[in-house]
Amino acid sequence: MYAIVEMAGQQFKVAKDQKVYVHRLQAEEGKKVTFDNVLLLDDGKNVTVGAPAIDGAAVEAKVVKHLRGDKVIVFKKKRRKGYAVKNGHRQSFTEIVVESIVASGAKKAAPAKAAAAPKAKAAPKKAAVKAEAPKAKAAPKKAAPKKADDLKKVEGIGPKIAETLIAAGISTFAELANTKADKIAEIIADVRGNHVTDTWPAQAKLAAEGKWDELKKWQDELDGGKA
Repeated sequence: MYAIVEMAGQQFKVAKDQKVYVHRLQAEEGKKVTFDNVLLLDDGKNVTVGAPAIDGAAVEAKVVKHLRGDKVIVFKKKRRKGYAVKNGHRQSFTEIVVESIVASGAKKAAPAKAAAAPKAKAAPKKAAVKAEAPKAKAAPKKAAPKKADDLKKVEGIGPKIAETLIAAGISTFAELANTKADKIAEIIADVRGNHVTDTWPAQAKLAAEGKWDELKKWQDELDGGKA
C-alpha cells in the first residue's frame, strides 16, 4: 500500500516504514506528525484519487531528527556596475519515518443541501400618528489608518509572507516583536517553502527600536533568518 501526500509544501510517494526527508518541520524530535492532504491511495487492489484530497485519509509519521543539507554558493554579479554579492545557503531538512497510512473514509461526503430560506414576514403597517424624528447624531471621527512597516527588512521574510502577516493583523515591527515564533509559523503555514521563525520576533524588536546597525550586523551572521 502506498500514498501520494503533500508534506511541507512538497508531494511524496510514501509507504509504511519509509524514511523521507522534508523541509524542516516545527515538531520536536521523537514527536509524531500527521499529514492529511492525501492526494492518492493505492491498497494493491483499488486506486482512490482525491478531488483534490481524500477525505478521512492521512499519513502518520514520526520525526527522527533535524539536519541541514550541503552548502550551496549563490553568486550575483552585474556587469559594469561594480556589483558582486556572494552568499552561502544550507537548506534545513527533517528526517521522518512513515508509521502508518490511514485510508478510512476515503470517499468524500456529499455536500449537504442548503435549507430553504424562510418566507419574509409582511412589514407591519405604520401608525397614523407621526412620531417626531430623533436628531441625527454626529458621526464619530475615524481613527487615522495605522502605517505599516516594511516587514521584509526582517531576514527570512519575503513579499508573500509579509502580505500574509499583514492580512493576519501583524503590520508593524512592534506587533511582530510581540508575537511568538510558534504563532507566526502557524499564520504562514500555507506559504510554500521552509520558514524558520525563531529569530523573527527578536529581529523585529531591534527594528522597532531603530537599532539598524545592530540588526544589520546580526543579519550578516544569519542564513535565511536562521541562526
